[in-house]
Amino acid sequence: MRAQSSAIDRTGIAVSTDVEPPAATAPRSPAPADRRSGTLQAALGVTAFSLTFPATAWGLTGFGPWSLVTVRCVLAAVLAGGCLLALRVPRPARRHLAGLAVVAAGVVLGFPLLTTLALRTSTTAHAAVVVGLLPLTTALFSALRTGARPSRTFWIAACAGAAAVIAFTVQQSGGALTGADAYLFGALLICAAGYTEGGRLARVMPGWQVIGWALVLCLPLSVPGALLALSYEPVHLTAHSLTGLLWVAAGSQFLGLVVWYRGMASIGIPKASQLQLAQPLLTLVWSVLLLGERLTPAAPLTAAAVLVCIALTQRARG
Repeated sequence: MRAQSSAIDRTGIAVSTDVEPPAATAPRSPAPADRRSGTLQAALGVTAFSLTFPATAWGLTGFGPWSLVTVRCVLAAVLAGGCLLALRVPRPARRHLAGLAVVAAGVVLGFPLLTTLALRTSTTAHAAVVVGLLPLTTALFSALRTGARPSRTFWIAACAGAAAVIAFTVQQSGGALTGADAYLFGALLICAAGYTEGGRLARVMPGWQVIGWALVLCLPLSVPGALLALSYEPVHLTAHSLTGLLWVAAGSQFLGLVVWYRGMASIGIPKASQLQLAQPLLTLVWSVLLLGERLTPAAPLTAAAVLVCIALTQRARG
């Protein structure tokens, strides 16, 4: 079956296309219906990502950090590879391999590993700092990589939203920097690069194939890594640890990225990235419900400020 007739993405362009369309670098403004659909898909991705830190915290109750990261990569790759095989998707063109390697290094291996190492000693509230900066960093990477030029209103609203999220999350963590911050800021940079490259590739191949092939490319590292980690780190299987592992593998690592890349391809990387301003606040809500952490009264005020900033970025030109 050709990629165009995929049951998952009927509108995708086959990866074997010889000439990359101009839209990869200078996309047209999407139609209102496409914009609404793209915004919804990107928002679903953000919702899936907001559960990643609480699910990781659950996973760490039964797995070591290296085991959790490598096993989640293997499980997600098996899911993605099964879809690719079942739909007989052709291998990606050679010119796309470098971009897929960036996606693999950023969102498949780098971000999960660095944030999991950070969460050994950091609360989910403190770890949300990295997500608070991620939308702005992704927009900056997009401007450098794809030539996107959002308006001044966009940048002002994006910076204001990032500042509100950072102030709130730092206040939540008591204002103290920890040893986990090096991991978090490293994760910020590498994930922004992976998001940008994945969003660019999603304009020339279906978004689910972008993350699918990136996961498959990691198998030569993730499989031996999982076997080695499991042999050294003790495993204590519980309902929480298994649920956390399954979510970060299927929800965060594959399904969430499928709708996320589709959304970025539809509405553009800068605008999609700003929807992630809501992610730290959603993460904190999940932390209260699932982990028993406590929030301050500043949460609803910050949420309102962030929603205003998101609305401005979505209406801004560019």
